[in-house]
Amino acid sequence: MPAVFSRAQPLLLRRLSAWLLPLLLMVCVVLTGCSAAAQPPRSVLLQALELQIQLTQGAIADALALDAAGMPEVSRVRVAQQQSILIGEAKGLRLQGQFDWRLAGDPIRVDSPFELFLQRGERGQSWRLARPIGPAASAGAVDQQTWITDPLPLKARA
Repeated sequence: MPAVFSRAQPLLLRRLSAWLLPLLLMVCVVLTGCSAAAQPPRSVLLQALELQIQLTQGAIADALALDAAGMPEVSRVRVAQQQSILIGEAKGLRLQGQFDWRLAGDPIRVDSPFELFLQRGERGQSWRLARPIGPAASAGAVDQQTWITDPLPLKARA
């Protein structure tokens, strides 16, 4: 009897893998599609990163009494993690990843990590960059972080 079982085992594995492999591939495609569907368009990510750099650059320039440089150039955004969160009373997204950027007139391109908080506009046609202000709420008072939101510039449609 053991000889019959040992010959039947590869046949069973082949039948199982012929059925299971396509099912697993389909599940992976569906899960990947669901996570990508909620992600903002690439143009929104580029605008949000540019605005975040401008705001940071402006704050540093103000603190040091310097003139802020021109517009940063952002490219090659790679989102590694995305999470739905509450920003105030509204839904938002927390995105983390890497991006390439350089300051205006600077030939050196830098690869940097990022963390962005984005909030969809009231009518779903625009996006806002959200920035946490002050320390996060204590563990007993969850979701009471204070936020400042800045609208992303609207690009003219061609």
